[in-house]
Amino acid sequence: MEFVLLGWPPDGPTLELDYRTFSYAGKFVMSATGKSVAREDGEIVAAVAFNEDRTDETTLWLRYVTVREDRRGEGIGPRLLSFTRSRAADSGYDSLRIAVNNPFAYEAGYCAGFAYTGETTGIAELVLAWPGDRSPARYRSGLERYRERDLSPEEVAFLDDRRGADPPATVAVPSPDGV
Repeated sequence: MEFVLLGWPPDGPTLELDYRTFSYAGKFVMSATGKSVAREDGEIVAAVAFNEDRTDETTLWLRYVTVREDRRGEGIGPRLLSFTRSRAADSGYDSLRIAVNNPFAYEAGYCAGFAYTGETTGIAELVLAWPGDRSPARYRSGLERYRERDLSPEEVAFLDDRRGADPPATVAVPSPDGV
């Protein structure tokens, strides 16, 4: 697995992802966002698009994260988020934020070192930040917010498995070549 930062906003590259295998594929054709990807055997298996906060140039928002449908659940998303977070910090961003709309994305964000802020944005998306309060109480409070929603059976089972749990461990930051 290779992790690559393709470019920073506002002059980010465009990506043409297949809408049949990647969620949010259309969002990656915009050139105003930076992009990072995970590739295997030369093929993109995950991507993240990001831009600076409109009011704070030291904060980077991760806007869209997508993992190829047949590769979901392998931990690629958290590793790509962790890689992007590390490169952003190395480039001078003091904080990163991401809004997530489901418990699976919430968990992926936690695995990448993010923490629930207690805020929501958009259509009831929970805001995660790095750095942040990664206490068990804060982690659980975010999970509880999802219980208030109309959930799929998989989401209900996922939340039930994590009732009373501590936050997941943070994945190691992968090097560009994936090691």
